Amino acid sequence: MSHCHNSLSHMDIPEGARKIVLVGNPNVGKSVFFNALTGMYVDVSNFPGTTVDISHGRYKQDVVIDTPGVYGISSFNDEEIVARDVILSADLILNVVDAVHLERDLFLTLQVIDTGIPTIVAINMMDEAAAQGIKVDLDLLEHLLGVPVISTVAVKGKGLDEVKNRLFEARTGLIEPELKSKLQGMLNRIGSWGEALLVLEGDPHVAERHGIPAGDMREEIYHARRYRVNDIVNYVVKETQEGTTFGTKLGRYMLRPWTGIPIFALVLYAMYYLIGVIVAQDIVGFTEETVMQGMYEPAVRDLIGRFVSEESVLGIILIGEFGVLTMTVTYILGLLLPLVVGFYFALSIMEDSGYLPRLATLVDRAMISIGLNGRAIIPLILGFGCVTMATITTRILGTKRERTIATAVLGLAIPCSAQLGVIAGMLAGIGGKYIAIYVGVILLVLGITGKILNKVLPGQSSDLLIDLPPIRLPRGENVLKKTVTKSYAFLLEASPLFMLGALIISVLQVTGLLEAIQAALAPVTEGMLKLPRETATAFIMGLIRRDFGAAGLSDMDLTAAQTLVSLVTITLFVPCVATVIVMFKERGSKEGGLIWLSSWVFAFIIGAIVAAFVM
Repeated sequence: MSHCHNSLSHMDIPEGARKIVLVGNPNVGKSVFFNALTGMYVDVSNFPGTTVDISHGRYKQDVVIDTPGVYGISSFNDEEIVARDVILSADLILNVVDAVHLERDLFLTLQVIDTGIPTIVAINMMDEAAAQGIKVDLDLLEHLLGVPVISTVAVKGKGLDEVKNRLFEARTGLIEPELKSKLQGMLNRIGSWGEALLVLEGDPHVAERHGIPAGDMREEIYHARRYRVNDIVNYVVKETQEGTTFGTKLGRYMLRPWTGIPIFALVLYAMYYLIGVIVAQDIVGFTEETVMQGMYEPAVRDLIGRFVSEESVLGIILIGEFGVLTMTVTYILGLLLPLVVGFYFALSIMEDSGYLPRLATLVDRAMISIGLNGRAIIPLILGFGCVTMATITTRILGTKRERTIATAVLGLAIPCSAQLGVIAGMLAGIGGKYIAIYVGVILLVLGITGKILNKVLPGQSSDLLIDLPPIRLPRGENVLKKTVTKSYAFLLEASPLFMLGALIISVLQVTGLLEAIQAALAPVTEGMLKLPRETATAFIMGLIRRDFGAAGLSDMDLTAAQTLVSLVTITLFVPCVATVIVMFKERGSKEGGLIWLSSWVFAFIIGAIVAAFVM
């Protein structure tokens, strides 16, 4: 048994033994290869300076070392630092790749090959690829990479003997001539091909080790590598219908524009029918009107009225028109909660079925046109649940430019689940023409905002890297768990803010300031937007939470055209308090303030244009 002490250099490695290092993305099956090579001769130890465990063992006279699953060799986190240091010390590398996700995994493969270390590649999970109608030309892949490539199904033991027999055929692969030239130019300063690569890619730790400044070619090298991966995949991967399941075929149809867009339209209609018709009209009609307004509110007014006069200041605050115990509870439990549950139920079905990543892939080109890379679909989709959480999630985007665009689009044009539920319910009652205008206006504003920021901000979008899980029937237990968890989180977050909003509105009403604000805003509400003066109250509510404002609109007596104008305005209106706080924290006061101010101006200008058009 081998023993690892304080560093890799102190590992008990017999003289003349080679270090065989296993490398791969997370969940590609490396552990099966490791166990097949090492058998019982395994040791697990802590890598010095980290909390990362390293498994190592013996294969014949050599040492096999497993690395953490990573997507690249760099120093973004402990796992990557450990993987980097172990890989750079390797005598040969066994790179395990998932056959279903070649486009993702080959990026790491090419980076490993670029280190100049002898490599052999095992294309694992070939059975899953075949079940999904994916055929990989292994001979051509071997030719294009310049290293041995072996087909395996590790969990069934297929191909493992061939890996063992050919392990020491590992050789240095093909490196792009331009990169090769740059690396050769650095060898006299660094002496190690792999470390020269990482210095060029800007790794500060490796550069510091050699006492030279880190390079600034990471983006250039990564783009060239990504382009080469795409090119290789185009040549070696073929999709067939042979032996494929219905789910696989459906998954492919979802990715192709001619079939994917109609499927997306059907999904949107199903969501609209569920939330806008079944929940907003039938269920909310019962929970809000019958239960809350018909039973709960009279009971609360009767109870509180015994101790406090409804006409008194405290009575108005507790059980008045905007009462903390009446309107607030009715809005939260009777109106918004059923809509939020309906939305999260639909979203959970889309997540669990594997549809969401395919939707991201389908709309990728459109996203690039507004300056966002593929990953941005994640915060945008999350935004339909909660814009506050989605704003935090923009951290996953690679550049400040992309984070700024995503934050602006989220704050301006993405309604959160509760607001979307109210909007869907109100739209359901005003007819198809107005629904089409509403959707068209919001998409147009989203597109124009993205286009302007894409032009103004320097830089460019990066490529989409996303896993496509198999299409499957959603599991009821998963869907239910996600729906309940997210709906409960909504209640916890929204209730205090709603009560604060109701308290502020009631205080404004008691002091007479509400009428004064309504009068002050009349040139905007009555003049520009052609709405009743009272809609100013809904906008004040919207400052606390946008869905609170939308809920306020739902209680007003508006014409179909006025409903459209009010919904467009409240959708584009300023984000809720929680989102604004997060936005200022994430983007800074200057940038956050500019986005916040812009949403005020945009909301009223676009609302006025729509009003002029439909009234």
